[in-house]
Amino acid sequence: MTTLEHLEGVKYGLALHTTTLELGLAIGNFKSEIRFGVWDLQRELSSHIHQYLIDFIKPHTWDDLAFIAVAKGPGGFTGTRIGVVTARTLGQQLGIPVFAVSTLAATAWSVNPTPNPVNEEGLVIAVEMAAQRGQVFGAIYQVTADEDKITALLPDTVFTAETWEEKLANCDRAYQLIEAKSGLAATVTSVLELAYLQYQQGKRPDWSEALPYYGQHPVDMS
Repeated sequence: MTTLEHLEGVKYGLALHTTTLELGLAIGNFKSEIRFGVWDLQRELSSHIHQYLIDFIKPHTWDDLAFIAVAKGPGGFTGTRIGVVTARTLGQQLGIPVFAVSTLAATAWSVNPTPNPVNEEGLVIAVEMAAQRGQVFGAIYQVTADEDKITALLPDTVFTAETWEEKLANCDRAYQLIEAKSGLAATVTSVLELAYLQYQQGKRPDWSEALPYYGQHPVDMS
């Protein structure tokens, strides 16, 4: 977002998005450089992610990083785990904070805001994602008018399709419904921006606090 101030000195933030079959990477100091890339690695993600990271951050070095951000899910179990483990490992080795950002929040943040005369407090966005066994991941976020804050009105939760529809029907605010189903790795820039907002607020989460959000057990235990 253009309202974000740049990182001090030459420090950068690095973001990873691996909750789908694609790898998304973003790096920036919110001053002179913000860039990202997306690669369709499919099942080769685990074996190639480290080399892609090494190549992507050039000409910068690991010492140039001020923080790591990672999409924590919901999403694919294996991809999400790989991304979070990689981010935690980097954060631990480099001694820098790791921000775990909701996939649904990043999707909401990536929406191009439109005028919303019904709710002057900000744009309300409901995000839904198909889950296993016919269920739905759902959340409702509010992005403030000046785009410097996002608030979870309904945090990421797994619902039955019927319960999610009831939640939307009972929502007392005008909202925009977004389905998170494709191109999610491209929202890695939103993961980076949301992490930087927290960084600006003085938050410095330890790598051990970065945990994946699966929402469901990968195997049907019923």
